[in-house]
Amino acid sequence: MGSRLTELLGARQVSGYSASRLSAQIRALILDGRLTVGERLPSERALAVELQRSRSTVTRAYDILDTEGYVDRIHGGGTRVTLPHGYLAPVPIVSETSIDMSIASMDSTPGLYDATVRSLPRLAALRSSSGYELQGLPELREAVARRFTERGAATSPDEIVITAGAMHALNLVLTTIGRRGDRVLVEQPTFPHAIEALRRHGYRTQPTPVDEDGWDPRHLTGVLLGSRPQAAYLIPDFHNPTGATMKDAERDTIAATARSTGTLLIVDETTVELDIDRGWSPAPMSSFSPGVVTIGSMSKLAWGGLRIGWIRADRRLVARVLALRSSYDLGTALLEQCIAAELLADLPSLKAHVSARLSAGRSAVADGLAAIDGIRMPSTPGGLSAWVDLGAPVSTALSLAAREQQLILPPGPRFTTGGVLERRMRIPISFPPAQAADAMARLRVAWEHVSQSDGGAFGDLPRSAVV
Repeated sequence: MGSRLTELLGARQVSGYSASRLSAQIRALILDGRLTVGERLPSERALAVELQRSRSTVTRAYDILDTEGYVDRIHGGGTRVTLPHGYLAPVPIVSETSIDMSIASMDSTPGLYDATVRSLPRLAALRSSSGYELQGLPELREAVARRFTERGAATSPDEIVITAGAMHALNLVLTTIGRRGDRVLVEQPTFPHAIEALRRHGYRTQPTPVDEDGWDPRHLTGVLLGSRPQAAYLIPDFHNPTGATMKDAERDTIAATARSTGTLLIVDETTVELDIDRGWSPAPMSSFSPGVVTIGSMSKLAWGGLRIGWIRADRRLVARVLALRSSYDLGTALLEQCIAAELLADLPSLKAHVSARLSAGRSAVADGLAAIDGIRMPSTPGGLSAWVDLGAPVSTALSLAAREQQLILPPGPRFTTGGVLERRMRIPISFPPAQAADAMARLRVAWEHVSQSDGGAFGDLPRSAVV
């Protein structure tokens, strides 16, 4: 039986690779988190046998990784994964000709410039103030609260805290409520940075499955009742990455169960307004229970560079968040809050633009995937991505092959807590049609390479485990 490194690389896929290409593939696995820091790699001799390469090629590949700081070679102690000194985060190296689909986001709405110009009188009127707004500008909190109320969850501006994006909001909530070592329920798959934030705050994650067809309420409520986790992080609208939307009856059941177990529901609504043609509008999770904490942002709706988010919570939790926040930051930038208030004043136009953009991007991705035999794209009525089925556990291999085509696509396991879902891959539908078509053409080349390397026998490969 081969080593885990060989399984991740794919022995046939890397056959014929030079030492530099082999080291680049191993480096990519390390940066993606598939090979973990401290993990022991096969010996040069063993890896050479498994890959059917010369030992000198493997030795040279390890030498390159050692020089770059990605492995630590100890005489008599083997080769272990490490990270370069000063390394902070796995940021993909993107050239001018690369297409980076690791970020599912659109460029700015055309109305952003006009909204910025219109916001300047708002900002000018604030010059006589201190400039510090710990909870957020009243007019922006009113706009956010009004949108919650319109959707079915009566909300007061006092229940809103304006933040610098959804991740900032999540980290403020976790810092406020957190107790290291407690359990937290998370969907599998889910947003990777949320998993990282939960782990950084000391939580132990417990996964519950979700696919493009939705959630398994029986499993989810079973975890709540059996483990009684302190918190649960859910994305019930246009789930990232599957695109699923939770039904009202399921929301009601889950909210009621969470109340009975004392579990705080943290609901991420970052993608809630990204409807293309879903055909129905569910009630916010917060309408089913007063204790639900909701986070959201303008980044997916208007522009990632507009760092505006919010927390909706009961007044007691809001007071706790504000008491703690001053030790981290003293409020969100006023200019960005003024711009966000202008954009929310014309929300229907903003949503219509986003819907048209996503529809065009979805069509381009669907057309491109239709030309690739073996990949199935599910129905995607909204959100930022399609959770495609590769038909075989080759997601990591395909991700590595795509990098050879200067296409950056994270593999399915990147969105999980335990390295599963190798049959899946997230394909953003948020790119302009021409760029999306180019990306799918590159993916087709990568797919053909992986298919040929594996002998084209994808249908004979077993399903990967889904927790």
